Amino acid sequence: MRQDMRPDSGLLRVCATGQFSLDEAQRTFVEMMEAVALHKTDRVLVDGRTIKGNPLTMERFFYGEFAAGTVARYQERGLSLATRFAYVLREPVLDPKKFGETVAVNRCMRLKVFDNLEEAIKWLAPDSGSKGMIRRDNANKAES
Repeated sequence: MRQDMRPDSGLLRVCATGQFSLDEAQRTFVEMMEAVALHKTDRVLVDGRTIKGNPLTMERFFYGEFAAGTVARYQERGLSLATRFAYVLREPVLDPKKFGETVAVNRCMRLKVFDNLEEAIKWLAPDSGSKGMIRRDNANKAES
């Protein structure tokens, strides 16, 4: 897999291409996180509509777990846990059930997967900060 990255007003735009493999996806995620730390961005747009492949369910799990863990580790370098990641993908790389998204979000990563670039950009807009996000402290109060 290959990715081209460019910062744009607090947003890191990433264009990812190539054949999906878990190892490559994890390697390129670390590269992306280096760029996020370097440019101090708080929003990341990953356009992966040209990525080929059909990730297995366990690969989706491992990628979501890896991504969330990596984001947490980058806090030491000044990355905010409020950093939002929008992935724009096409099936079969895009899982209609969004399992990988669920794995990452359950580990406190602010991530959403889209099949539409405009929706992803709208979600990342600075004034949309918490739309569609449930804060854990409020969710726990509702369950009590």
